[in-house]
Amino acid sequence: MDTVAQHILWLFPMLWLGMVLAISFLEAPLKFRAPGVTLALGLGIGRLVFRALNIAETVLAGALVLAALVVVPAPGAWGWLVAAVAVLAAQLLLVRPPLTRRTDRVLAGEELPRSHAHFWYIGLEVVKVVALIGLAIAATP
Repeated sequence: MDTVAQHILWLFPMLWLGMVLAISFLEAPLKFRAPGVTLALGLGIGRLVFRALNIAETVLAGALVLAALVVVPAPGAWGWLVAAVAVLAAQLLLVRPPLTRRTDRVLAGEELPRSHAHFWYIGLEVVKVVALIGLAIAATP
């Protein structure tokens, strides 16, 4: 069991990292450049994609915490894991709700200026990327 849990500790951060890089830093900005994609359509797609991403991230975070409890990695690995999970929690609990409310308003037809919450979300994504790389390195057998 230790072996499986140990492998989870370096594999799952890289899987999570790949998902974040592909969705947040590639798909999200590019979808609005595609021909025919309106703001409403892009926001609707983004809502579905980020909901799925956040569910997958939550599952990966839970599996990583369980694996860490089995393996009891070095304190450095714990620090990176706590950082990644805390950033995800901040995104889900503090940043996503205002973004969701804003999206609801835009989809209802309101014209609103760009939200600063997007910048917070992006900043937290960068921190999460660093934490996931740190975790994978610290947990590598």
